[in-house]
Amino acid sequence: MAHHLMADTSRQYRGDALGVTAPDAALRVVAAMLALGVAAVHVADQGGVTALGSPAWMGWGYRLIEVGGVLTALVLLLSPLAPPALAWAGWAAGALLGAGPFAGYVLSRSVGVPGDPGDVGNWGYWVGTVSLFIEAALVVLSVSMLLAYRSSAVRGGSGGGRGGQAGH
Repeated sequence: MAHHLMADTSRQYRGDALGVTAPDAALRVVAAMLALGVAAVHVADQGGVTALGSPAWMGWGYRLIEVGGVLTALVLLLSPLAPPALAWAGWAAGALLGAGPFAGYVLSRSVGVPGDPGDVGNWGYWVGTVSLFIEAALVVLSVSMLLAYRSSAVRGGSGGGRGGQAGH
């Protein structure tokens, strides 16, 4: 009986991330919220929208993360209306948006960064901890979707995996 249930399930699942629209839309919304969360955490850490953190290079880096978070959220939400390459770009941007600040935080707390030696060892900063969780979730979700796009492109050929699935 379990074998029949598994066979029925495998026939229903087409095997491509693009063929399932409701979960795809939900994942895009979740990823967009995570991207906005990354931006919001960096606005809060910097002291507001009008503040610029010190050292100046780090403050401008925060600005890039904040703007990048908003743009990534927009691309993720609008990519179903655009060619499949834009959908891939949105997920790639999500992975970079999560990985960059995550690596920067780890560097600033472990070996330090130029102009900010006071954060070495400051692992208990709660805003940074929240940021790490948000960034890690965004990276995991984005990389998972990139792998799904890659595997569907390998199986289905052109069209982002939508073609060649009629026989299933």
